[in-house]
Amino acid sequence: MRAALVDPHSLPREVRPYLEDLVQRTRTVCGPHLVSVFAVGSIALGDYRHGRSDVDVTVVVDPALPGAVLHELAEALAHPALPCPASGLELVVYDSDFAERPSAEAGYLLDLNTGALLPSRASFDPARSSAFWYVIDRSIAHQSGRLLSGSPVRQVLAAPTERDLFAAILASVREHTKGKGHLSDNQVLNGCRSVAFCRTGHWLTKREAARAIAKTDKDFQPLIESALHSFERPRSTAIALPTATVENFLAWVRERVEEAAETIAR
Repeated sequence: MRAALVDPHSLPREVRPYLEDLVQRTRTVCGPHLVSVFAVGSIALGDYRHGRSDVDVTVVVDPALPGAVLHELAEALAHPALPCPASGLELVVYDSDFAERPSAEAGYLLDLNTGALLPSRASFDPARSSAFWYVIDRSIAHQSGRLLSGSPVRQVLAAPTERDLFAAILASVREHTKGKGHLSDNQVLNGCRSVAFCRTGHWLTKREAARAIAKTDKDFQPLIESALHSFERPRSTAIALPTATVENFLAWVRERVEEAAETIAR
């Protein structure tokens, strides 16, 4: 019997049974130490695309959870022990003491990447990871996290400070500029989302942000439209965008983020 989700009908039907199984396994492994489970990323923002999007999940546990249980949880949720129907699962576990305060650190107990299209990774050492990804994810979760089980998101998770968040956004733009391991359409769309956040203080979906930037910054409209067209395709058939054009766009994005970060720092 599957665990009941808080609001199953608000979740994409393609991953609803999977999330029910994930919650059930997490409850079984963590027992009374489990505090909360919620979806973040594209599911939280209402822009999940089957065949393209990952399933992003955050788990909050009591600090008294034995360390060995984290390894059990990683094994229980790993693909194909729990087959992931999406491109992959990106799951992060925090203890509640860490989660309830703003932080610029990665701070996780477990960072699990698994799935048919994701390189398998189970990290238990946050010092080995770039912190900015987690800061941004916690910001999105605090804004739009979709509760799956347990305590409400904002009761257990603090938003990062503005200073820490803008530093993280700038670091993410620098990372995407390197290009390594990133689809070019995702580089462009993440850049759009970063600029849109700097302008609005609100996280939009990648497609919403892209349309907004294409409307206001016409010079990049052809590139953004190409990125949106590619984003409609599965990852395996994504369209390669012109490298020089993408780099030029990301340099512009970096300037916009740096301007916003300087304003916050004053």
